[in-house]
Amino acid sequence: MLSNDITKEILTTTIDQACLDLKVELLAWVIMPEHVHLVLIPPESVKLGPLVGRIKRLSAESILRLLRESRSPLLQRLTMQKNGQLVPSLWYPRCFDRNCRCEREVREKIDYCHMNPVRRGYVKCPEDWRWSSYRQYLENG
Repeated sequence: MLSNDITKEILTTTIDQACLDLKVELLAWVIMPEHVHLVLIPPESVKLGPLVGRIKRLSAESILRLLRESRSPLLQRLTMQKNGQLVPSLWYPRCFDRNCRCEREVREKIDYCHMNPVRRGYVKCPEDWRWSSYRQYLENG
């Protein structure tokens, strides 16, 4: 689902907008072909579940619209059973979150995000993966 640049661009725009709207600090991110990692700090007033739900819902609406317009065969494979009917679905119903208790843990999660494309063999160096925040870290020293 996230294997082409258009869908990745939709997702990055949605993440950026949700974080901006809700004043969430996005520390790191990486978009892989079949999953996403985010390291973020939401303000006290923002619950993680609704934030992730918003990102999933808005990105799914845009991506599904694109798939329908292009008559993509992928659309038929992206379905799940809901209330006895098959409905289009891009995301798993829940997310897997971790609360980091110290700066070292946060750094580990950021490094994990950035090294994910390297571990998977997509690139040799994290800076070669366009769909992560690694380059921002390089630019900001």
